[in-house]
Amino acid sequence: MNPMIDIERLNLSIQRARQAVEELKELGEDFPAVARNAERILASLKMLEINVSDLMKEESK
Repeated sequence: MNPMIDIERLNLSIQRARQAVEELKELGEDFPAVARNAERILASLKMLEINVSDLMKEESK
């Protein structure tokens, strides 16, 4: 039995995380380690967005 996944809530959380990391990147632009790590986090968030969009497509079928 598959547990129910709240796709909308999951998507909202990912978007909030993206906003926070984009702000962190901006604030740390003069701190190279912060800027690089923020870019890495954004890349991971992009993968999450892709995964969630796949789930949203499946749910709409």
